Amino acid sequence: RVTLLELMMVKVSDQNAVTSEEMNVFMRHADFLAVCFQEKCGAVLKLTAAADAEDEEALVTIRLLDVLCEMTSNNGQLEHLQAFPGLLETAIDTLRLTHLAGKQAVNIFTATHAMTGQEEISHPAVGFKSHLIRLIGNLCYKNKENQDKV
Repeated sequence: RVTLLELMMVKVSDQNAVTSEEMNVFMRHADFLAVCFQEKCGAVLKLTAAADAEDEEALVTIRLLDVLCEMTSNNGQLEHLQAFPGLLETAIDTLRLTHLAGKQAVNIFTATHAMTGQEEISHPAVGFKSHLIRLIGNLCYKNKENQDKV
């Protein structure tokens, strides 16, 4: 699933012109991915326990967030996802929960706290909070209704 999401990420972020047929396929995929993210976003919080550092559901959720961020960076899909019911609220709630989880244990969600000395940052959850913030920002871009919710 992670590999499939990475392939989708490459296709979505491709700067070449997208046909209207491909855009319709992206819209259907965007709906599916948004629903999956809403259902699975809590799985990332399990990563705060050291034993669950390779939890597959959490890794899939992290990739889902990456793809949603990329999709909301594209104007064609942005308006569609801005109107998606509950996506903004889920992103905000998840950001709150990751912030609290980071305060209660070792904060694996930000690069500044994940680095000790000169070792390389390899934890899959590093940057998760920044991607949540990117998604929230994209969903609020030129959208007064979503801005008011935040």
